[in-house]
Amino acid sequence: MMKRLFARYADVMDSVSVFIGHGCSVLFFACIAVSALEVVMRYGFDSPTVWSTELAMTLCASAWVLAVGYVTQRHRHISITMIETLVSPRVWRVMRLLQMVIAAGAVLVLTMALWDPMLKVLKRTEHSGTALNSIQPTYLKILLVAGCILYILQLAANIIRWCQRTEGEIAGGH
Repeated sequence: MMKRLFARYADVMDSVSVFIGHGCSVLFFACIAVSALEVVMRYGFDSPTVWSTELAMTLCASAWVLAVGYVTQRHRHISITMIETLVSPRVWRVMRLLQMVIAAGAVLVLTMALWDPMLKVLKRTEHSGTALNSIQPTYLKILLVAGCILYILQLAANIIRWCQRTEGEIAGGH
């Protein structure tokens, strides 16, 4: 019963991470479009915008933070793969678990550090202080906490998947 419940959680979390990750590609495309528009406005019409740089940064930051679950689900984060070739599949498997547990602990600490600043901006909105004076700092502080939570939830799903793997799959290198 619990095994099926954990497997179901991992399936749902994987689907959520993939959905959000694919959605983030639209944010990167929008960033390219905003940047291209700024180039045309600045150099073609000598009329730069006051909002494009801030919007492009916010779009890229949003995509980067929200895609963390997708990257984690796909095991596409930066890693030192040379070590994998030097150790046995069993040792590498244990190292992967250790990496996920350390990452979960580190992100949990980061989430706790970001929690109070997020609550503070929910009570009193912060502005960027630029010509646009957007609420980018407020938005990003909230988004970072959301990204950390997505990351922890996906790490939990990956740890569940790690526990579900059979010895035959490990020996086969999958």
